[in-house]
Amino acid sequence: MTPEDRFPGPEHPDSGPRHQPDLDVLPYGTYYEPEPATGYPGTPYEAETYSGYGGARYLEQHWPADGQDHTVHAPENAPLFSHQDHAGSHQDHPGYEPTLPDQQSPAHQDHAHQAPGRDDPPTIELGPPLPDPSAPSYPYPAPGPGEPPGPLYVVGDVHGYLEELRAELRHQGLIDAEGHWSAGRSRIWFLGDFTDRGPDGIGVIDLVMQLAAEAAAAGGYCRALMGNHELLFLGAARYGDEPVQSTAGTASFLAAWRLNGGQQHDLDRLEGHHISWLSRLPAIALEDGHLLLHSDTTAYLEYGESIPDVNDAVHSLLADEGVDEWWDCFRRFTKRFAFRGDAGPTAVHELLDTYGGTRIVHGHSPIPYLTGAVHADDGQPPHIPGPYVYADDLAVAMDGGVTMEGRLLVARLPVN
Repeated sequence: MTPEDRFPGPEHPDSGPRHQPDLDVLPYGTYYEPEPATGYPGTPYEAETYSGYGGARYLEQHWPADGQDHTVHAPENAPLFSHQDHAGSHQDHPGYEPTLPDQQSPAHQDHAHQAPGRDDPPTIELGPPLPDPSAPSYPYPAPGPGEPPGPLYVVGDVHGYLEELRAELRHQGLIDAEGHWSAGRSRIWFLGDFTDRGPDGIGVIDLVMQLAAEAAAAGGYCRALMGNHELLFLGAARYGDEPVQSTAGTASFLAAWRLNGGQQHDLDRLEGHHISWLSRLPAIALEDGHLLLHSDTTAYLEYGESIPDVNDAVHSLLADEGVDEWWDCFRRFTKRFAFRGDAGPTAVHELLDTYGGTRIVHGHSPIPYLTGAVHADDGQPPHIPGPYVYADDLAVAMDGGVTMEGRLLVARLPVN
């Protein structure tokens, strides 16, 4: 457990953060300093792209391409998770409907019959369904003959630091001075943890949703993974102070969220379209041979033996299960450091052998903890020159520790 992952124990549920022992950290990796982007040269990618949930392929499979405008229109007063009635059924929370389309009735599956603003897919222009499900998929318009996809970028944990995110995306040439997409066919994956600790988590979510629409219109894409703080934030909104059985004793989502940097102004500004979007985020993805995870844990193996199985399991759990199952999922994805030490490469191979890919890229565990830089004796902020490559070069850590005066990382893959 790192100092930022704190849960109230049974003796003092409201006592706040307690002293945490120093971490046993052994630095054994290398830093990589990415070059500033100068536009993408169109370097060909040989590996097949498969992203599971969160992209055009998922939308094609579950929402008909009828040529109509599929813009999300959230109701002005869209209902959110109830903060008062935490013990009610899912019908008590009409603003939250992450039920998967294949679990819905035929009438509900037909997007043309859905009520406006209710479970609409993100704004994206869909083309005809792909005839070959094993072929690489791209947001439309598809690349021309012989044209490779755009370069692939990943973004580490943001935790509400909106201005730092804008500055780094601008530095990489991915957005313009006004904060709009300027990267053409480039592809971006956010690795999760948008909120908590920083000043504007909802602003971060709004920016990512905006860039997703703008990137799709330009032939690129902007996608995101579900981090443990997304599970915590949604759980706090849905279940509030309803007790859960944690390993530290009886706690609640709301208490854990506050102890882990939850900002009340984010919860106050959370709207129905944010909930709908966050609830659909995938937990795991594979792009160009990079297995993208939020957490450096093998807990994903407990939810399925394929990428679609894991994402289906998490989405089904959020839609159908109760508070204790949700809490258990959150706690599993809060585990960390599985790729450190002598056993780290073995843990990485276990995930790669199951889900595919040749290297893992993850967020979650701040690089200063992985390297020991957080323990500097001079009191200076940790120096984070770039992503951290470790576990026999099989893992790339992307959480630059922005919450501890480190750096918010945006990097182009592959990292060498």
